[in-house]
Amino acid sequence: MEELEMLYQEMGISPAVYARGEKVLESLKDRFASIDKVAEYNQAKVINAMQKNRVSAACFAATTGYGYDDLGRDNLERVYADVFHTEAALVRPQITCGTHALTVALSANLLPGDELLSPVGMPYDTLQEVIGIRESPCSLAEYGVTYRQVDLLPDGGFDYPAIREAINEKTKLITIQRSKGYATRPTFSVQQIGELIAFCKGVKPDVLVMVDNCYGEFVETMEPSDVGADMTVGSLIKNPGGGLAPIGGYICGTARCVSRCAFRLSAPGLGQEVGANLGLMPALYQGFFLAPTVVAGAEKGAIFAANLYEPLGFRCVPGAAESRHDIIQAVELGSEEGMIAFCKGIQAAAPVDAHATPMPWDMPGYNDKVIMAAGAFVQGSSIELSADGPIRPPYAVYFQGGLTWFHAKLGILMSLQKMVDAGLVALG
Repeated sequence: MEELEMLYQEMGISPAVYARGEKVLESLKDRFASIDKVAEYNQAKVINAMQKNRVSAACFAATTGYGYDDLGRDNLERVYADVFHTEAALVRPQITCGTHALTVALSANLLPGDELLSPVGMPYDTLQEVIGIRESPCSLAEYGVTYRQVDLLPDGGFDYPAIREAINEKTKLITIQRSKGYATRPTFSVQQIGELIAFCKGVKPDVLVMVDNCYGEFVETMEPSDVGADMTVGSLIKNPGGGLAPIGGYICGTARCVSRCAFRLSAPGLGQEVGANLGLMPALYQGFFLAPTVVAGAEKGAIFAANLYEPLGFRCVPGAAESRHDIIQAVELGSEEGMIAFCKGIQAAAPVDAHATPMPWDMPGYNDKVIMAAGAFVQGSSIELSADGPIRPPYAVYFQGGLTWFHAKLGILMSLQKMVDAGLVALG
């Protein structure tokens, strides 16, 4: 379409970059059609849960103060529980981010003398201080919770013999991070997570399992809660918020685990009875409604990125042809300059703050400088078009999001254009 190409040129994308993108897209039609099928199933799942729980205009009313008898809040939690097929759910704007949701889940269900086990290697950077792997005030370690981990095998698989040996009488809770975080390992499928959960519970039937589900919601037709997770945890400014939720997190799981999480989030004796919605219900409901479609667009963007960059010689995780279980695309760029150029492109494609220049900085919770490109309507919303990564070898940038597929496409084309402009890529 000549008008579109001309508009892209006006925005700074050269004919060569545009043509490279169009050629890649020709080969992705069948994969995109499969993604749409998953999105259609998940969309029906969400609508079914909303209808079953009789969502009405009354659910959108604002509450303040204590938030007693908040119909919309309580009903939204029933909707989440039905979608995730769990006994209960805690879905609150008082949960500030994904790390906070994970902290609530861990601290509510671990007591002094208990041991936390990660059978999937080192957790994401921000969780390391929560656990006490890196020293921090109020960490689990300060409260007498010990930690043990089993590293993944060189091929990214689970080391089952070592996991069996690590589980002991003190092991109370097992944490599984679904997505890769700032690592270049594969993301785990729901089926893989289910196999790991079954193995761990086979060794110790009463052990609790929590899955960090961030970036994975609605990528598949099942969630970790469908395969035995006692708690499935995530952020509303990622997949399930659909780009509309301005804050919040969720914990879906067994009634006992969720109840303890509610007591930890508010106070013992109060639990889920308090917590006003402050007028956020329309955004939380509508965001959840839109989430399956938004996630599908983000997943298409990730696949497009891998298929654009891998033939140019950059290692992509997952690879261009590999199956996908979250919305994150890691691209190893080999240098700080490459990361900066890539992120400049993502920022330049943003509807907000496109004029800004992302640069590495000392971000709270991280050991290394981190670069982030995110011209978002909601600060830090990584379901919106964004890219980030720590400045350390192998200098991988982590691309995700895009509230529409077309915005994700624009972002990836712009990232490649900035790489070309910086002399880091030759299209030939």
